[in-house]
Amino acid sequence: MMFFRRTAAVAGVVSGAMLFGAPVAGADPAPVGPNCTAADMAQVATGVAAATSVYLFQHPDVNDFFTSLKGIPRSDMRAKLQQYMDANPQAHADLEGIRQPMKDFRARCQVGDSGDTDQ
Repeated sequence: MMFFRRTAAVAGVVSGAMLFGAPVAGADPAPVGPNCTAADMAQVATGVAAATSVYLFQHPDVNDFFTSLKGIPRSDMRAKLQQYMDANPQAHADLEGIRQPMKDFRARCQVGDSGDTDQ
């Protein structure tokens, strides 16, 4: 549940989808389901990012924890994040709820891995 990574990765996902998901000349493009366009994904990601920002500003202790992760190697960051979430189940539940619209979008639109394995 790497919120910073996911929020930052959203732009990469959209860019990657545009670059690598572009149809090859002569190939039929894969059908896009309703509300599964790049614009839809950007809108969902924006909402999740905005809600995360509001939450972090309203919960300075959670904001301080995530800020303290800057510069820590990812391998250490994952363990620290898991420890924090285990010790703070309400923050974990709140942040999972904020992130849920992106998980739903990814599942509905079959976009990449929702990352559920790194709770």
